[in-house]
Amino acid sequence: MSEIITIIDKLKLQPHPEGGYYRETYRSKGTISPECIGNNYDGDRNFSTCIYYLLASGSFSAFHRIKQDEGWHFYDGSPVELHLITETGEYLNIALGRNFDMDETPQFIIPGGTWFAAAVKGDDTYSLVGCTVAPGFDFRDFEMAQPGILLQNYPSYKTIIEKFCR
Repeated sequence: MSEIITIIDKLKLQPHPEGGYYRETYRSKGTISPECIGNNYDGDRNFSTCIYYLLASGSFSAFHRIKQDEGWHFYDGSPVELHLITETGEYLNIALGRNFDMDETPQFIIPGGTWFAAAVKGDDTYSLVGCTVAPGFDFRDFEMAQPGILLQNYPSYKTIIEKFCR
């Protein structure tokens, strides 16, 4: 636990609404207008944004979605399990990490509009990742899942939805 506190302090991380800790590390100066990126955006967006994101065992990133594609990049600690429900209703389980023999990948892109959650694989450990969003992240594009609605739309994923919703 002291290693996790050290990382939070050194990287100046703050609690994230979906769970875990984060800090924005980059926000491009340039912006894109809604006319160029699509009508489903309310106002301009930066070209790109990046964050550090830390999860500890026993916590999770609750099901949520954003409008943009989001790249996850593994940095340190134990692997992360990503749980995705695509816009077409397909469930995917992706292991983000460095052990290629265990089919882990160090990077994965989550398509915009996909519901997703994440948890650390293992006990008494953590995962440090980076997330890159383009067009840049804005909380106006962030939606936490409502368990009842997610269950109504995807009843076959009841166990995973109940495990990773708040």
